[in-house]
Amino acid sequence: MCHDHDSRPPAPPRSGDVAERGVLTLASADGTAFSAAYAAPAQPAGAGVVLLPDVRGLHPFYVALADQFAQAGLPTVAIDYFGRTAGVAERGVRDADFAWQPHVQAATAEGIDADLAAAIAYLRERAGADLPVVAVGFCLGGSISWRQAGGELDLAGCVGFYGKPSVVGDAAGRAHLPTVMLIAGADAATPVADQLALADTMRAAGAEVDAVVYDGAPHSFFDRAFGEWEDACRDAWEHVLALTDRVARRS
Repeated sequence: MCHDHDSRPPAPPRSGDVAERGVLTLASADGTAFSAAYAAPAQPAGAGVVLLPDVRGLHPFYVALADQFAQAGLPTVAIDYFGRTAGVAERGVRDADFAWQPHVQAATAEGIDADLAAAIAYLRERAGADLPVVAVGFCLGGSISWRQAGGELDLAGCVGFYGKPSVVGDAAGRAHLPTVMLIAGADAATPVADQLALADTMRAAGAEVDAVVYDGAPHSFFDRAFGEWEDACRDAWEHVLALTDRVARRS
């Protein structure tokens, strides 16, 4: 099960002031309008993040997570995938009863990549044209993020929580961007062995892959309500921030 409507992310290991937060509407190059959430730190940033949600699209977990990335010093845009088939979300965020299944089935890699490209452009418009941007995704979004390691878009790195190798497809054989794979050891949706095999394929293609398995952790363990996985959540944050720190522009 992916993060539900009432889930909230664990706090980052470092925290600063947030200067701006809110939901907005962005537009892809093909003219599609889609919902997004944006949060920005008070201090100048060295890198930015585009958040790729789970199958439910942009719901409150990812609005909150964008804010937490901003607390960690990273301007962040979280996007919704379903502008082409479901329109812009009412109030900018998908409701708990949003029927996501047909919209996931109708979504295309080309459409999602176009929305991701628009989010990258928005971050650079707000935080600087040379801003390195890292994709961070969860479940469906984790798979999409790993697929970006093939380098089709102007990203500096890719992070995925509990993704599916089948969604990455042949992009794994072209992978060359630094990638973080955060793997739930008890994930019933995707075998750990399949995810580790994907890591090996991506390494063979030239990508540096940081693959971490959290033994016994369930799918969607990255949740502040799961007290027994607090250490895993903190460690996952450290791996993500290690990548964003690594790619950050230097003044």
